[in-house]
Amino acid sequence: MKILFISLGCDKNLVDSEKMLGMLSGAGHEIVDKEEQADVIVVNTCCFIGDAKEESIETILEMAEWKKKGSLKALVVTGCLAQRYRKEILEEIPEIDAIVGTTGYEKIAEAIEEAVRGKKAERFEELSYLPGAGQEKAGLAGKQISGRVLTTGGYYSYLKIAEGCDKRCTYCVIPKVRGNYRSVPMDTLLKEAEYLAGQGVKELILVAQETTVYGKDLYGKKMLPELLRKLCRIPGFYWIRILYCYPEEITDELIQVIKEEKKICHYLDLPIQHASNEILKRMGRRTSKQELVDIIGRLRKEIPDIAIRTTLITGFPGETTEQHEELKQFIREMRFDRLGVFTYSQEEDTPAAEMDGQVPEEEKERRKQELMEIQQEIAFEQAERMQGQQLYVMVEGKLPDEPVYIARTYKDAPGVDGYLFLECPYEILSGDFMKVEVVGSQEYDLIGEIITE
Repeated sequence: MKILFISLGCDKNLVDSEKMLGMLSGAGHEIVDKEEQADVIVVNTCCFIGDAKEESIETILEMAEWKKKGSLKALVVTGCLAQRYRKEILEEIPEIDAIVGTTGYEKIAEAIEEAVRGKKAERFEELSYLPGAGQEKAGLAGKQISGRVLTTGGYYSYLKIAEGCDKRCTYCVIPKVRGNYRSVPMDTLLKEAEYLAGQGVKELILVAQETTVYGKDLYGKKMLPELLRKLCRIPGFYWIRILYCYPEEITDELIQVIKEEKKICHYLDLPIQHASNEILKRMGRRTSKQELVDIIGRLRKEIPDIAIRTTLITGFPGETTEQHEELKQFIREMRFDRLGVFTYSQEEDTPAAEMDGQVPEEEKERRKQELMEIQQEIAFEQAERMQGQQLYVMVEGKLPDEPVYIARTYKDAPGVDGYLFLECPYEILSGDFMKVEVVGSQEYDLIGEIITE
C-alpha cells in the first residue's frame, strides 16, 4: 500500500516516526508525500500543550476529509494524543480506522493491515514497556535499527536515549502519556549510533524527556558521561549535541566530558522554566534561583565558549507582577545565548490546572512578549559580538536562485536556533563543514565568509 506519514510535535516523536516508517517500508509498503497518492494516512500526534493538541486534531480532521472522499482506505492516529484521548478520538472522529499508543508503535504495520480489512484496530502496550525491548529479546533489534528511515536530510539525526519521565512537574502530562523514565540499554544505543554514522549522519543529537539522568534506572548511576565518551569513539560524527538537560542533574563529570571530548558541541539546553523560588516550587521543579545561578556560572567558568539555551513558562498560576519582573531581571543578568518562551497551558489532569490564580490569556501573551523583547536585544548584541570570530559551520541548504548557503554553528540546534548565511560561487553540499569568519549579523542570524573548505 501507499502510505503518507505525518509527524507532529517534538524531535522525540520524530524518532518514533522514523522507526515506524522503517517498519512500514520493511513490510513492503511504499511511502508517499501527497494525500491524493495515499491508500493509508498515518498521523503521529502531540498533546504536550494546548497549541500542539489543536494542531494534531486539525490535522486529523483535515486528513479525515480524504476518507470521506472515498480515496483513502484507512486513517491511522498514533502518538501522544492517541495515548491520552484514546476513547474520545474514536468516538468523535469515526473516520479513524486504527489508533496506536506511544508504546505500541512496533505494531503499526499489523494495525494498518487490520484497518484496511475493515476492522477497527487498537494497539497499546503498558506505559512501563520500552519499545524495542521485545525485538531485543527476539534478536531483531538490529533489524529495527537498520530499517529506520531518516527524515532530517541525513546529515544530522536524533538519538532518543530514554523514554518517559519521573519528574512530575505540576504542569506536565508527559508521565501520563509516556510513562516513567526508562533508559534504552547502552549497547542498543551504540548500535543505533553506528548505523546512523554509516548512513552519513555527521551531527548526532541526544534527546529524551531528560538526558541527564540517563542510565540511573538500568545501571544504578548516571551514565550519560560514559555514553558520550563511547559515542565519541564512533567514526563519522563531527558534532554530538545534548538537549534537555535538567540543571539540577548536571554533574562535574558531565562538564568534564563536554570539555575534553572534541566532538561534543559546547552547547547545552537547560529548561529552567522560571526564576522565582515560589513559582519553581509550585511548578514542582527541583532547583532554586540561586542553584540555577550557580549551575550556569559553573558551566561558563569551566567552558567559557559554551552556548546555553533555555525555555521559560510565563503566566503560570499564581505568577504575580513582581515574580514576572523578577524573571525579566534574571534574563537580563544571565544573558542566555538562546531562549524560548511558552505561555502556560492549562492541561487537564495536572495539578497546576486546579491551582488558584489562573492568569488570563491576554496577560500571558503580554508577559511573553516582554520576555522575548528583552532576549531579542541580548541576542542581537551577542550576534554583533560574534564578528571576527572564526569557526566551523555545517551547511544545511541553499537559498533558491542565489549563491548563498544556509549553515549552522555549534551554537545552533536545528529547527530552534539561528543560522549563518555565506556566499559561495561554487557548489557546497548539505552536511559539508566549512571554516568561516563571521563578518556581520542580521538580527538573530550571522553572515560569514569561507576561509577554508
